[in-house]
Amino acid sequence: MKHINFTKLGKLDNKTKEAYKALRTNISFCGEEIKSIVFTSSVPNEGKSKVSFETARALAEDGKRVLFIDADIRKSVTMARYDVDAEIVGLTHYLAGKEPLEEVVYETNIKHFDCIFTGASVPNPAELLGKSRLRDLIEEKKKEYDYIIFDCPPLASVIDAAVVAKHCDGAILVVEADNISYRIVEKVKEQLQKSGCRILGVVLNKVETAGKSYYGKYYSGHYGAYYGNYDSE
Repeated sequence: MKHINFTKLGKLDNKTKEAYKALRTNISFCGEEIKSIVFTSSVPNEGKSKVSFETARALAEDGKRVLFIDADIRKSVTMARYDVDAEIVGLTHYLAGKEPLEEVVYETNIKHFDCIFTGASVPNPAELLGKSRLRDLIEEKKKEYDYIIFDCPPLASVIDAAVVAKHCDGAILVVEADNISYRIVEKVKEQLQKSGCRILGVVLNKVETAGKSYYGKYYSGHYGAYYGNYDSE
């Protein structure tokens, strides 16, 4: 397996670490059958790429084998944010039949954390994600990894996340506090439900309290909310 380094991982403060640990624990309580999870949001810049990556990282730090898949083909931020300076073949190369699956999976400098990057830009992301090769990828990698985490585009903008969710065990919606209307979130929730994917919960992101600090709390339920102290994108 090829190896790459994330050279700008940065350090999380203790409260943020604890919030991700709590989210990690809540995911584990969703059931051992939940192995492939889509992270999406309603609109851009709500923080879903950061949240999905750090959740995958938290799972890996707990000793789980994690495959993080950057499926935000239209506007990926992963390579730039974490300063991956390498020639990469990725998800689009595999889905288009240009590369075998084993050639697009990269071992990283985070223990237990492997990654598939987006790959080359394509004119038809939703059509490519809808191919049976994505389903095959998920089924094959479930045998090897404890969790497969997908970072998908905002669902109010494009349909990509619902296309991926159709093949996954669960979905988590990232919502920016005090910025997104209930109506928009409700429409995105309905779109996810139409995919047949189980909604595991919601991450309410960029929550500010007095003194510019953050807090974390979890409410259980079918459409529970996790109020996390996450960095913004």
